Amino acid sequence: MTESVTTATTIVCEIARLPVDLILALIARTGPRDACRAAVVSPTFHTAADSDIVWNSFLPSNLPLSALGELSPLAPSKKALFMQLFDGPVLLADGLTSIWLDKETGAMCYMLSARKLNIDWSEVPIAGYGWIPINYRWIPITGSRIFSDAAKCWSGRRLEIHGKINSSMLSKHTTYTAYIVLGVDDGCCCFGSCQKTPVTISLGGRMSTRDVLLDSHDLEHLHSWQMRRGGISRACGALLGYPRFSSQRADGWMELELGDFHNGEGDDGEVSISLVDTSFRRSGLIVLGIEIIAKGQEA
Repeated sequence: MTESVTTATTIVCEIARLPVDLILALIARTGPRDACRAAVVSPTFHTAADSDIVWNSFLPSNLPLSALGELSPLAPSKKALFMQLFDGPVLLADGLTSIWLDKETGAMCYMLSARKLNIDWSEVPIAGYGWIPINYRWIPITGSRIFSDAAKCWSGRRLEIHGKINSSMLSKHTTYTAYIVLGVDDGCCCFGSCQKTPVTISLGGRMSTRDVLLDSHDLEHLHSWQMRRGGISRACGALLGYPRFSSQRADGWMELELGDFHNGEGDDGEVSISLVDTSFRRSGLIVLGIEIIAKGQEA
């Protein structure tokens, strides 16, 4: 036991004798979590791991300046700035977009509020009823850390939601996943038709499409329908390519994965996310916004 302690102490002493510039360069090539771990190795490592040089390397070079203007109080160091943005979200100057940093990679993540989206509940013809208007209104909300209202659908049959963000605002060489954050009013009706809703994500001429189910109640309808026709386990559903469905979040909202896309150098123009629902959903759908979350970065 004594020999092991002596060996460990010797290794720490040898590490502490490394040039400070080398220690800074080594830690800067890791990540935020590893930098925090390195701080406990020795006093020399602690100083290096907390330095602005190291934490500036973790901050995105294209971090929107408007995000810094919204921070209060202003961070006294680069590490404190990272921690503020990690603890986010921080509202950007437009008041409709929030940003925060991924704790593992430092990649920028965003949420586009419902007011930032193009939401179209237009009039549609329904046999026997003529043209039926689709109405929605803005309602105050609780349970959101940053936005104060959301869009609530009252009636209608066709729903389109379109969101855009410029790829230059995203972290380079990063794969992102888009989610729509929504809720269902307690008094909703005609919600849960098991109709697939197609989602399209495009960037720089690349396009991906998938089907989703807007409401988690649709899963129950789908499962019951399949059981009446011979039965199939839910575990097999994903393997057979069934649509993705919404899941409950800790903050009380539901989220629905819309798809992935990869951002290269950030020079491919706008990322376009489109969802078109033509199933009969009369009322009760509440849209908070679309989140764009970093999934992983290239080494």
